Amino acid sequence: MNFRDELQNIISGTGQSAAGNLIQAAANYLRESQKTSESTKTVKFTKDEEAAKLIQWINANDLWIKHVDESRFLARGAEQRVYLDSDVRFVIKLNDSVFYLSWVDYFVSLQIHNLFFPSTNYQLTGFYLENEVLHAVVRQPYIEITEPTNIDLIKEFLISNGFQLKKNNDYFNTDLRLILEDLHDENVLTNNGTLFFIDTVFYLMQST
Repeated sequence: MNFRDELQNIISGTGQSAAGNLIQAAANYLRESQKTSESTKTVKFTKDEEAAKLIQWINANDLWIKHVDESRFLARGAEQRVYLDSDVRFVIKLNDSVFYLSWVDYFVSLQIHNLFFPSTNYQLTGFYLENEVLHAVVRQPYIEITEPTNIDLIKEFLISNGFQLKKNNDYFNTDLRLILEDLHDENVLTNNGTLFFIDTVFYLMQST
């Protein structure tokens, strides 16, 4: 299967990424729930309604993470908190999907990341509820920083792979119908001259 086919399978919900099985399962559950809702003439889920459906699925599959070790806290961003895993080759990230209009969009973004950047693939390990806010808990390889990231090298890499600069650190690819945002030097790390994309925000271009 070629890259474009894999990307289309992710978008349509038929992909079989080994690293993304639970991610895909969560997205497909929400898709199927929406189809059922539409068949009864209910309007598209709000994000809160989507989260409520997702919580039913989490309960049914015993996917709750019940404890977070705050002593292993590393960093906080707008959308997530980062912890060092007990296996120090990895980090754990708690993400509330605030950058996305829906949880499905978040899960699709994770799968697209895994397709583009397998060296920093996300593994969905469960979910965490804090102050009634749902968080996905993902595991990702820990990347040691050996030198500052050169923003120009990110631009050069992405342009060479078919992306165009939109503004600041945001890119788009009209051929693949993808938007890739927020690629500043804290989201792309450098280890011995190699760029590692650790935090990506993929969106699908809207059809015109």
